[in-house]
Amino acid sequence: MNPFRFQTVPTLVVEFGAARRLGAILREQFPALKNVCVITDSFLNKSGTLAPALSDLGNHGWNVTVIDDVVADPPEHVVLAATERARQADAELVVGLGGGSSMDVAKLLAVLLPGGQPLKEMYGVRKVTGRRLPLVQIPTTAGTGSEVTAVSIVTTGETSKSGVVAPQLFADLAILDAELTLGLPRAATAATGIDAMVHAIEAYTSAHLKNPVSDMLAVKALEVLSRNLLPACNDGSNRAAREAMLVGAMFAGQSFANSPVAAVHALAYPIGGIFHVAHGLSNALVLPHVMRFNAVPAAKLYGELAEVVVPGVSGSDDAKTIALISHIESMILASGIPRTLREVSVKETDIARMASDAMLQTRLLVNNPREVTEADAAAIYQAAF
Repeated sequence: MNPFRFQTVPTLVVEFGAARRLGAILREQFPALKNVCVITDSFLNKSGTLAPALSDLGNHGWNVTVIDDVVADPPEHVVLAATERARQADAELVVGLGGGSSMDVAKLLAVLLPGGQPLKEMYGVRKVTGRRLPLVQIPTTAGTGSEVTAVSIVTTGETSKSGVVAPQLFADLAILDAELTLGLPRAATAATGIDAMVHAIEAYTSAHLKNPVSDMLAVKALEVLSRNLLPACNDGSNRAAREAMLVGAMFAGQSFANSPVAAVHALAYPIGGIFHVAHGLSNALVLPHVMRFNAVPAAKLYGELAEVVVPGVSGSDDAKTIALISHIESMILASGIPRTLREVSVKETDIARMASDAMLQTRLLVNNPREVTEADAAAIYQAAF
């Protein structure tokens, strides 16, 4: 066995209704702290979703600052403005409560607040040099797995994204409360759920750092996610399905945090960056086509995953691979989300630019089981068009 290193969040709380007693949970874990900064988005704050959590924080003596300026694919200026507000509030503890973007911003605040390292120096792998404030993550969607990863994605130009990857970004505590995901719209449930499936598939087939622990988590994640995605889509109040999706997304997050994702994500980033398509949907649009591209070198691994996902699958690895891709395509179809690039306003004339932009994601492409050239990327986009 090759040597490997596996890291994850040290403490997980999985409890329906946990957000309603957030103040008590945080007081137990951080008894000496007083000032907490909650990072979220305006919809969650104004809709009242956060009200029970904020009330319990107050009841347990926390001084609370809510920063609800987070937007999807957060740009640098949002991160820096939030950091300044948190600094003025003397934040001692950072809580990310929301989707992946809120949790990503929370991670960066936690490392920016204590030290003098500029954000621009943090982009890349293991570039963060300082310590961080205590950090808690609470997802409101079942998809990104950001609550258990050491990755934060920032929009750094008009259409480009950069990642900060460093062990300091692992939270101290992740809280999974399925009550926060009840009633999530069908489209968001589908896109984020498929995003989580992508994490598991790419972690299991990653060319670098794949290991027995990440494999175990990826397989379990796919098993749970594939069985519960459509039930969660079809009934927004299905508590069992919602809880399963949260746990499955968390397993997938733990897996890809240690065995990194690859070409699906690399090709998804230009779709999100240029056309402002949500990350999960961007992944779903290219997933089957990247899998077909990888089918020959990854056939054995895809075949193993097919045995978990596709009922009654049999035959050769190649046959199982075809069955897996077909099954995933049928799930995407049944979920009702867009399946082609043209449905999200991409024009055929945009493909060359997208392929060029995708080539910039070397951090991701190096993990793919098959080398991807710019011509290959263009062909994958064409297939998805």
